[in-house]
Amino acid sequence: MSDAAPLSIIDFHCHHIPARWPPTTLRDAAPDQRARWEHINRLMADEAALFTDIDSGDIDARVINTSTALVGDEDGNVPADIFEPVNDALANLVHRHPGRLYGLASVDAFAGETAAREATRAIRDLGLHGLFLESARGDRLLDAPEARPTLAAAAALGVPVFVHPVYPRDLTRQLAPYGRLGTLYARGTINAMSLIALLEGGIFDELPNLHVVVTTLAIGAVLLGGGLTGAKLRSDTPEKLRRHVYIDTMGFDPALIRASVDLLGADHVLAGSDWPIVNDKPIRERVERAFAAAGLNRQEQQLVASGNTRRLLERHAGA
Repeated sequence: MSDAAPLSIIDFHCHHIPARWPPTTLRDAAPDQRARWEHINRLMADEAALFTDIDSGDIDARVINTSTALVGDEDGNVPADIFEPVNDALANLVHRHPGRLYGLASVDAFAGETAAREATRAIRDLGLHGLFLESARGDRLLDAPEARPTLAAAAALGVPVFVHPVYPRDLTRQLAPYGRLGTLYARGTINAMSLIALLEGGIFDELPNLHVVVTTLAIGAVLLGGGLTGAKLRSDTPEKLRRHVYIDTMGFDPALIRASVDLLGADHVLAGSDWPIVNDKPIRERVERAFAAAGLNRQEQQLVASGNTRRLLERHAGA
């Protein structure tokens, strides 16, 4: 490792929320977590904080999103008119720092044609690089008819869709007594459910050019349930997953990175930290240790560290 050139790292999973939209994360925070979330909220609103790791040489770039669920009510609902100004602000920030920041446009996937129009505007007019969608809204997953126009727009535009975990209200409350592990499992479960819905709901069949990114939380939940490895797996499922699905390394768990690579290949895994919600320093040290522990060779490490992200984000004509 010491004789090889340093890894080029792009952190795919980063959140930024301008101060004009205060997060509501403190509403349900446990007393022992309030100080942590106050610190996270400050970092999410701080533009300068986005560049600390870049300026130090720890990473090369960030892919940023504005998770509107973090400013919504307990069901993730936000005002319908928030998405255009959010994407305008994100595009302005990204365009001021080309090559250092990439941006994913936020849209309400369950808003039908309205969401699809905003997705198209954000990519074609604002020059953002992909879409950021919440995994679910209430009882609806991404195979809901209301979500089809946005997914079709992403496929037509050739941009990736980051399917982000949310807090499923009932399951989160049920698992809350088990602390952060329970919360993470609830989020991983809903992320996995949306992946299963896309796969089993026929969305990938209808939209052959659709590419989605899920987190290792989803893969962990699915693998624990045997959903992608069971004996009843359809023969076309592994190849269908490879055509459509990428996994980010949220958490940098070597076992899940290994499982993700074994499932989809090293060319379908993306380095992502969930910054600043996860803000362990330094990122480079975490990446290199996790990749080595996962048994990735140097070529695989470079693909996961940045090569796959560059290819995925720069594939569309507007990049």
